[in-house]
Amino acid sequence: MGSVASTISVRIKQLLAWLLFLAMTCWGTMAIVFSNLPDTLRFFSAAAFGIAALVSVMLPRRNNWKAICFSSLFALVLAWWLWLPPSNDRDWQPDVATLPFAAISGSTVTLHNIRNCNYRTETDYVVRHYDRTFDLGTLRSMDLFLVDWGLPHMAHTMLSFGFGKNEYVCFSIETRKKKGEEYSSARGFFKQYELTYVVADERDVVRLRANYRKGEDVYLYRLKATPELIRLVFLDYLRSVNKLREKPEWYNALTGNCTTDIWKHIVPYYPKATFDWRILASGHVAEKAYELGTMDQTFPFPELKQRSLINERSKVVDGDLAYSRIIRQGLPGFE
Repeated sequence: MGSVASTISVRIKQLLAWLLFLAMTCWGTMAIVFSNLPDTLRFFSAAAFGIAALVSVMLPRRNNWKAICFSSLFALVLAWWLWLPPSNDRDWQPDVATLPFAAISGSTVTLHNIRNCNYRTETDYVVRHYDRTFDLGTLRSMDLFLVDWGLPHMAHTMLSFGFGKNEYVCFSIETRKKKGEEYSSARGFFKQYELTYVVADERDVVRLRANYRKGEDVYLYRLKATPELIRLVFLDYLRSVNKLREKPEWYNALTGNCTTDIWKHIVPYYPKATFDWRILASGHVAEKAYELGTMDQTFPFPELKQRSLINERSKVVDGDLAYSRIIRQGLPGFE
């Protein structure tokens, strides 16, 4: 009986070792394939790594030597990948070429380069920016936009902060794409895009998704929070905005994206927002907020979601100066 158990234990360890080997080999190969190396060099290097990895585990030596050979090879690729530096100096697409920044003086904040593109179509637009000074004493609301792309369990999330009666500034955490570059979910894991915080007028980032992009449903939810919490989260956002202007960072589709970064800004000041699978499966993050009691509880969540869809009213109001006020009229949780 002991011999059978020992044999099973050995087989399980061998299986786990092979699974780990395959995962590491796959990651290393994809890291090279999705790198910024020249095309020929990329595919040659990826093939060479895969072959070398296979050869290293087929060496006629003891298992510990095989592990050392493969680990050394993988460590070289990992060290190279970790060394790849992000940059603010690339040929950027016009809509992300100008970085925002904030100047804080006492209870006032001046936001520079708030984006407000004038869209004719999704890809035909005129980039515009403006500066605006806000009084932190009038910061009164924090709203969540959830953009459903039609992908299972995934969505784009944005936070918008309301000042006074009807002044809003929206933060969209995105990839900073170069000219001619398209977003790829696979590439998003492999240091292909820098991270950027688009600080924008809602007539830009919200209207773009609700009016001009096909197949995107936009939902708007008021988040229940104290003025103190809203202020802390807002200032935390500004620290990241200013930091990225001085020190660029990589976007990561798993750990550094639109939803995980929102969570990072909120959780230091609201510990109830514990991490769970919905932070990664961003299409469900509104459900998490609802369960925490930070959304209107008048309706069950499915009905709240249905009532929070704003596409039609966004298309009616389009670029009107009253855009932010009108898209909120009559929504659950809004005064």
